Formats: sequence, C-alpha cells, structure tokens
Amino acid sequence: MIAIVRIDDAVAATIAALTAEPGGNNVERMDIMSQPVNDDAIDFFEIDEDITLRRMVLRNSNPKGTVLFLHGFPETLYAWKDIAKALADDYEVHAFDWPGYGLSSRPTVGRFSYAPKDYAQILDRYIGKAGIDTSMLTIYATDIGALPTLLLAVERPDIARTIIVGDFAPFNRPQFMYASLQSLKEGPAMDQVRANLNSNRDEILQNTFTRGLPEEEHFEVAREFKDDMFRGWTQGAMTSADAFSHYYSHFTRDQDHFESQLARLKTPVKVVWGEKDLYINKEMGVEFAERVRAKLTLLPGIGHFPICRIQCWPSMRFVTLSDEPPAAAP
Repeated sequence: MIAIVRIDDAVAATIAALTAEPGGNNVERMDIMSQPVNDDAIDFFEIDEDITLRRMVLRNSNPKGTVLFLHGFPETLYAWKDIAKALADDYEVHAFDWPGYGLSSRPTVGRFSYAPKDYAQILDRYIGKAGIDTSMLTIYATDIGALPTLLLAVERPDIARTIIVGDFAPFNRPQFMYASLQSLKEGPAMDQVRANLNSNRDEILQNTFTRGLPEEEHFEVAREFKDDMFRGWTQGAMTSADAFSHYYSHFTRDQDHFESQLARLKTPVKVVWGEKDLYINKEMGVEFAERVRAKLTLLPGIGHFPICRIQCWPSMRFVTLSDEPPAAAP
C-alpha cells in the first residue's frame, strides 16, 4: 500500500512505527525542543582497534523502547539531533557517525573497505557492545545507512523490532539514480566524480539538501548541523567524499547480494520516501516496497532529505500512526 501524506504530517509518516505498537492509533504531541542535548550526550565509543565512533545517546530511566538513527551522505549524527530531543522524553535514542563521517575513525582502505557489508558489521557490533535490547529496537536508516541495515537484517532477522528505510538504492537500478551516483558505481568516471566531490565541498554542503526542489521549497539547514558537516568533512588523509566513493565502489556487489537474498528478509520493514527525491527516484522505493510487501509512505514536496527538511520547521507534531494513512486535510 502506498500512502501519500500532507506536508503537515511529514514527521508522522517519517517516523511511523518508531513509537507505534502494532495496530495502535494513539496520538502524542511533543515539543521538538522538549529535552536539550547536552555535551555529555555525545561521546566516543570504541568498536575495535581501528574504529571508534562518535555517538549521541539520550537515555531514559524507563524507556518505551530504543530508537537508532543512521545518517547518509554528507550528513553526521547532528542530522538527528532535534528529533532525538523530542523522542527522548519517552525513548532511549542513539545515533552515530559512520566511519568516514563526522568525528568517527577513518582507517585506511587496507584495514576497512567502507563497503555496505562492512558498515553492516559496524552496526551489528555497535548494537551488541552498546547493550541494546533488539526486541525493543527501531532502526531508522536513510541513504547510505539503509542497505547496511538490511544486509544485517538478512543475516540477523531479530536485529530490530522494526526497520524504517528510505531514499536509498536497495537494488542495482542505475536508471533510478542521479547521474553522478551512476558514475560512482563503476567505469572510468569514478575517479573524476570523486575528485569533483572533493573540490566542491562548499557547494555540496550548501545546496545538496535542496537541489532539484522548486525555490519555494528551499530551506536552510540548521547552522549547528552545517558547521558539524564542515568540521567533519576532512579528518586526517580522508574526506567524507572519499569514504562515500569507497562505499560506492562496492555498492553494485552488495546490492546484487542483497537482492539475491531478499527472500530471507524477515524483519518488519516500513519505507518512507521523499516524493521529489532527485538522487534516488521514488520508483526505487515503489519496487522495493512491493517486493518486501512493506507499506510505502511518500512525502509530497519532500526531496532526498526528509529529516533535514523537517528539522528546519520551528515546531513539529509527532504522531503515532496505525497502518492506515492519515485523514485528508480539512
């Protein structure tokens, strides 16, 4: 089933199932600034001798469950900061920077390949070492975070109670991808695209989030978030663009593996997609949702970065939904 929701309900659709029990239809309202994120909520968490992740954890003494947010390119954990604040009144909330992003480690490719399957291993180890109860866990993963989550779920169906994914490329369908992303997957243009990404950092961080949207839909990314992306773009000898290109150099292989194992995906999945996604066409989401028999929610007027668009609104409504689409606007 495809549900198209009002812009006013974008948050509700984006995090549908974060707080919902099966069949529930209760409504909750929270102020997005309800709980501050103090400096002690962000720390560093060692995975192994090569990987230390910068993470954000908002704890709750009696949580209803745990939510783990996983970012995409060129983001950092700060993409989730405001939504984490709102959910933390009732839930334990985690987010971390992937290796190669923000302030997490950036080992050489000889020690870590930055492939989706290797990110899946990082995710698995983080959940285990952080002591997260997977029976009460919802993972919301976008962009580069989504395929690693699903690869892990194929191998470990009990890795989460629910997985929400969107705006990514689960299958090898280059025709549904932005031209530069197609070129990153393979062929002689790979190195040139990587060089262009590195030489255009400022333009990317300024315009990526609204590219392809009409001018009236443009929005400003929060200054704190933007500053964090600038600060984390280069650490040591590797940039986030380098990590992104290494990820894509293995992308087709891991997409093909996931598609070949699709019948093994048993973890409940919901799909949320920006209807105007320029980078990964919504038809990719339609196919994926149909093949895994998941509900697909399209967000009208929203591009590739639903969470960034949502966080630019000063106050938002968080609604727990059943599987029925929201009522039409009056």
